[in-house]
Amino acid sequence: MKEYGVALVTGAGSGIGQETAIKLAEKGARVVVTDISEVGINETVERIKSLGGKALGKKLDVTNADDINAAFTATEQWDKCVDVLVNNAGIVNIQGFLDYTPQNWHQVIGVNLTGSFLCAQRAARNMKKQSYGRIINMSSVSGLRAGVGRTAYGTTKAAIIGLTRQIALEMGPYGVTANAIAPGPIKTPLVEATYSEETIARLLPMIPVGRFGDCSDIAEAVCYLADPKTGYVNGEILTVDGGYYSSGMTQTGTLDLEESKG
Repeated sequence: MKEYGVALVTGAGSGIGQETAIKLAEKGARVVVTDISEVGINETVERIKSLGGKALGKKLDVTNADDINAAFTATEQWDKCVDVLVNNAGIVNIQGFLDYTPQNWHQVIGVNLTGSFLCAQRAARNMKKQSYGRIINMSSVSGLRAGVGRTAYGTTKAAIIGLTRQIALEMGPYGVTANAIAPGPIKTPLVEATYSEETIARLLPMIPVGRFGDCSDIAEAVCYLADPKTGYVNGEILTVDGGYYSSGMTQTGTLDLEESKG
């Protein structure tokens, strides 16, 4: 049975990316840990190695094509070409639509969308040669429903869905699948830095399972899509949000189901 092989994870120095890198290592993948933070890279690599896994750390700015090529080349010299790519690197930049600056717009587009495109393209070239690959992009429920202040973020996450389907269409014939995960409210350093206590209190009633997700919830979903056995899952957008996207009038209060039967 085919193994997970070599997995490259962007934004793996903290949060979802770090947990994903560790989970993939636990599944037997040889993991390339990339991030713009060398401190984060070292922490993730050490955690993987402490569990008996194999990991390579490489600093990577996903907006820089030369950086991307260097990271993939280093991976190929270290082990072999990438079997699993997890495009996780992302930024938010919260700002109202009327005040949103072109600088913020281009920065978010560059990291979230262009970075994912460039990494996927570089990975897919060798995946095509070996007739196998798993590309997993990180979208968001913000790409499915609008959120205040997420002018560029939500736009990029919606575009990631289109990019994923495009890759799935063109690379599917070569044994390469492309899928995306759309996380809902997840406890990450990014969320903790941008969500107020009031925001969290208002969101909780809108999540049917009654809690924010953990990074491990997303990491498990990534491992599912990265599994060699999931080759018929292609072009899928997997929402992992505790039912947030599906929820309706939860904010009106709890419905007494027994009384409603009368």
